[in-house]
This record gives sequence, C-alpha cells and structure tokens, in this order.
Amino acid sequence: MHPFRFGIQLANLPADGWRERLGRIEALGYSSIFWPDHFNPMWEPTAALAAAAAVTERVRIGSLVYGVDYRHPVVMAKSAATLQLLSGGRHEFGLGAGWMETDYAAAGMPYDRPGLRIERLEEALQIIRGMWTRERTSFEGRHYRVRDVERAVAGLDESEPPRVLVGGGGPRLLALAGRHADIVGINPKLSEGRVTRETAADALVENTREKVRWVREAAEAAGRDPELLELNALVFVVALADDPGPARAAIGQQTGLTPEEIATCPLFLTGSASEIQDRLLKQREETGISYVVVQGDRPELIESFAEAVVAPLAGA
Repeated sequence: MHPFRFGIQLANLPADGWRERLGRIEALGYSSIFWPDHFNPMWEPTAALAAAAAVTERVRIGSLVYGVDYRHPVVMAKSAATLQLLSGGRHEFGLGAGWMETDYAAAGMPYDRPGLRIERLEEALQIIRGMWTRERTSFEGRHYRVRDVERAVAGLDESEPPRVLVGGGGPRLLALAGRHADIVGINPKLSEGRVTRETAADALVENTREKVRWVREAAEAAGRDPELLELNALVFVVALADDPGPARAAIGQQTGLTPEEIATCPLFLTGSASEIQDRLLKQREETGISYVVVQGDRPELIESFAEAVVAPLAGA
C-alpha cells in the first residue's frame, strides 16, 4: 500500500504574487504542483512548470496532463527531460490521449475517434521513453515516424527519467497506463469530449474498483508488478464542513447522485476533517488510490485542506 501524497492543480496565478503562492504550497506539505493543458486562458504548462521548479526546492512539478495531439512526441521528450534537469529530478510527466473537443475545434485540429488518439498516445510514449534512455531512437508506427533522433537532452540520467503519469476512464486507456505508466490516474470516462451530468456516476466506488482491475491486469500481462504503480485521483470538489449536507445537495443537483454516493465518490471530498480522513483511508483500502490531487484556485481552501487532511495523512 502506497503512502498518501497530495497534490495541487493550478491553472493561473497572480502575475505579481506567483512566487509566494508556489512557495506557500510547498511549505504546507503538498507533494506536487500540477498544470493542465487546455487552450482556454490558462498559463501554458511547460513554462509554468519551469517557473515552479525554479522557485521551489522539494515539491514535485507535473502536467495533468499534456494532450498528445498538441505537441509532437520529440518536442515533449525534450521539454520533459529539460524540466527533469531544471527541477533536480522532480518532474512527473503526465500525458493523455486528449479529450476536450472544444480544444480541438478552437485549434482547427481533427477530433479523431478515441481509439486513434489512444494509439497515438502509446506510440508517443515509446518514442519519449526511447529519447530519455538511448543515444538515438528510431520508431515507425501508424502515426509517428522518427529516424535516428538524438537523446532528448545531455546530462539526463537514464536511470532517473521523469515519472510517467497516464490517466483514463475506459478499459483501453487504463490498460495502456498499466503497461507504460508509473502513476495511473483513475478517472471517469470523458468519451463525449466534455464533462456532462453523467460523468460523476462513472467514478462511483464500484466502477473505480473495476478500473483499477483493468490497470492491474494489463500491468501483469506486460510483466510489470502492479503493486509498484501509484494510483491517483483528481478531486473535482472539496467542501470542508461539519455539516456537508448543503454541499452534497448542490453536487447532487449537478450530477444526479444521491448524498450517500457523493460521500463516497472519489471525485468529491465533503465533510468534516475527520470524515474526509476516514473516507480517504477507506478509499485507499478499497481501491488502492493513495495520491490525491485537489484544485488550487482557492488559496484559503489550500490552507484549510493542508491543516485538516494533508498534515495528518501525508506519508502515512
């Protein structure tokens, strides 16, 4: 059973106070700072993560997650390796198949069916890992062809490349994660290209257990030890309150879930500090999820969650 780790996902920071905000996240005991990769008005992740690496010492920095279609894998291999060097080995490289249809429409890119995007992801991961660990890499697949491309960067220790994070909600993508990832995000399916009213229901505990089974079976079939994989969950809503009824009622109106389902769904952490702690302990026992990432758009919530949950559970 992996010890608990807690991360923060950011999208934007104040231009005149970002250094202090990042330093405070590190001081509060969070394990990681993540950036998503979309085309709405958020900071570009590679630049933001390089800045975060420069002003912190211990907290890990990562993408949650890069869209494989937004950058060629040769470019991603180089940027990820550079971040690993700049951060002193603290980079968690998240890469996904791409899911948000509005990103593709805005950029004028074709939004291919999920199977094709997942194929591209698997090919890209092979190229990227090759460029981290070999002097030259050649690859010829259905979607990418590279010929004798040189190592991503000089000075990267091939035994300590970035840790790879792949998340997903369906069997094919989670099987890919089991074959290739070090950290696996257990997510709801987003096959419609957007978050819908039905999205949360796919993350209920019984579905989450099935998703973990897909990961473990694929890892074993690939000759990997599934116990070494760290399982991750991105939390949509945190509501620290002695009376979680109003928060659960509001979530229920948006999702159609019952209060009881909301109380146990990995997408939501609602209740008192002790209730959330107990929930995370039971969730780890039931599913193996030990790496929890919460949204960082509210500084006061980052502070209160650190005191109520991170401090008592991190590393346990």
